[in-house]
Amino acid sequence: MILGSLTLHDFRCFQRAGFHPSPGLNLISAPNASGKSSLLEAVCVLLRLQSPRAGALAETIRRGAPGFSLEGQCGDRSLTFHLSATEGRRLLLDGVPQRKSDEYLRAGLVAFFSNEDMELVRGTSSKRRRFLDFLGCQCDAGYLKHLRAYERALRSRNFLLKEGPHRGRELVAYDGPLIESGTYLAATRERLCAGLDPLVARHAATIGAHGEKATLAYIRSGGDDFGAALAASSAEERRLRQTVVGPHRDDVLLELNGAAAVTFASEGQQRTLALALRLAQADLIRERRGSPPVYLLDDVFGELDTDRRCRLLGALPSDAQRILTTTTWQWLDEAGGATEWTIKEGCVSGA
Repeated sequence: MILGSLTLHDFRCFQRAGFHPSPGLNLISAPNASGKSSLLEAVCVLLRLQSPRAGALAETIRRGAPGFSLEGQCGDRSLTFHLSATEGRRLLLDGVPQRKSDEYLRAGLVAFFSNEDMELVRGTSSKRRRFLDFLGCQCDAGYLKHLRAYERALRSRNFLLKEGPHRGRELVAYDGPLIESGTYLAATRERLCAGLDPLVARHAATIGAHGEKATLAYIRSGGDDFGAALAASSAEERRLRQTVVGPHRDDVLLELNGAAAVTFASEGQQRTLALALRLAQADLIRERRGSPPVYLLDDVFGELDTDRRCRLLGALPSDAQRILTTTTWQWLDEAGGATEWTIKEGCVSGA
């Protein structure tokens, strides 16, 4: 999966800019607040229609602009994504408008690394669920459909629970869709975690300074039978006025050397585990889709010592497109053969 070109209009700090990365290793070096992170974010938004940074895509529209436009070439497919603050989004695949995003999303694969990945280890369970959802949407053809159906049913159900017990008969109508899609999501996530587990272990042992042994497991909030758990939780639901079991409450248990990583791992070990999770995510995408994703690494090297930096660079597959950002050129000799870029006054150019 190779991104051949990217054109940005009114996205974040970019009024208009173009980027033509090489198919191999690309290094973008520029000061903080120059747009490095926004450029990688734009790649992710174009290919996956979601931002790794913003809660809502409207936040990425340049201040004062009515909307943004992203255009790019990924392999032999042409992608265009327009977002208007007032008119919503418009997608084109090879110049043809797309009413749904399914076919569009099959064109591009992404693995996104950032310093915020530490939250995968020490943050709330929502961070780990989002990690699995990002992976599931790229590995499983039915995942996005069931994720959307589950979220719709969950919103409706929680609204009725907040209204009070007099809406109980309406509540039952959403149990079926919630159970069907929730069961699908939980089973798929479990399979994804089973696939990730040996990959995370391998990468953690390679990147870590002491050959750490990492494991992960999917933890269901209501056990294996979601329907039974939902029925059993009805009294608790009425008390709290929200749905208390299901994939929206599930988690991933991360352990390092047999102990919970969030509690017992050092900051360096947690960083190693976060990197291992992202590398394993990319490996699994490649395994399931038959093509490597575009690797986007947003300023993660500055937080690593020389040894871990070299081991991470070595873990990135040489046949994949890799786009890295940094604020300093000091360590770039370690990344030989890279195409170098810089950003100045909203323009991307060769360094």
